[in-house]
Amino acid sequence: MFPVGDDNRARRLTPVVTYALIAVNVLFFIIELIGGEDFIVAWSFVPGRFMANPAGDFVTIFTSMFMHGGWLHIGGNMLYLWIFGDNVEDRFGHVRFLLFYLACGVAATFAQLAFSLGSDIPNLGASGAIAGVLGAYILLFPQRRVRVIVGYGITEMPALAVIGLW
Repeated sequence: MFPVGDDNRARRLTPVVTYALIAVNVLFFIIELIGGEDFIVAWSFVPGRFMANPAGDFVTIFTSMFMHGGWLHIGGNMLYLWIFGDNVEDRFGHVRFLLFYLACGVAATFAQLAFSLGSDIPNLGASGAIAGVLGAYILLFPQRRVRVIVGYGITEMPALAVIGLW
């Protein structure tokens, strides 16, 4: 099962923030690939490092949410942001959507911190922010259906099922 789209007929706004977030995530991923392990360690959120120096490591709360652990990680996250983010952005408006996205990413980072205070393992990814967008989508559009590729055809499934499988 591979989601390919949802119903956007009622959308009023061009989802410029969603598109910009996808672009920034892809740009960060390319820089991450070029920079390698040193870039990943420097800009990921490392709980133990943050606890030792919160002010000095503050920026990684945000930089880490634009990094990804591989092609499937970024591909899946950006696909779901593209399909579901535009509708949430349309309902919230551009600025509120951006603030919501960032707040979800920060909340996910601090949730991870709560369970791994002394860890030296880098934490990265937009999954927490994306999960927030998906949760908002389910609350705002509980009856929506999503087009998915199943086998050799496209069919519609309830958004809740598609998001649940994410």
